[in-house]
Amino acid sequence: MQALTGLAWLLLCQSAGEALTRLLQLGLPGPVVGMVLLLAMLRLPSVRHSVGACADALLAHLSLLFVPVGVGVMTHLGVLSAHGLRLAVALVVSTWIGLAVTAMVLRGLLRDRAPATDDREPG
Repeated sequence: MQALTGLAWLLLCQSAGEALTRLLQLGLPGPVVGMVLLLAMLRLPSVRHSVGACADALLAHLSLLFVPVGVGVMTHLGVLSAHGLRLAVALVVSTWIGLAVTAMVLRGLLRDRAPATDDREPG
């Protein structure tokens, strides 16, 4: 029952994000706004536990979520054969860009968090 409550919270946050995006004409996708709302809601213990139960249930069946993607790939083999090299290059380049940006952000965050060093030598 708790997993269903968590699923309801997930769907509610996504729907609220979609509604806010359309009402306020934001330049962000609705699910992104919904995730920000969910992040705020996760401060409440009841929401955190129910969403955690839902996440555990979804992760237990994660492999099933790849079936529609596999079927989609099989039905569009012609598109993949025509544009496969360009798609592969785009995937590799975008992955490397994402990794580089993540590394730069992490480096910046760790630099801000580093303790002040003392120039004096011990002893």
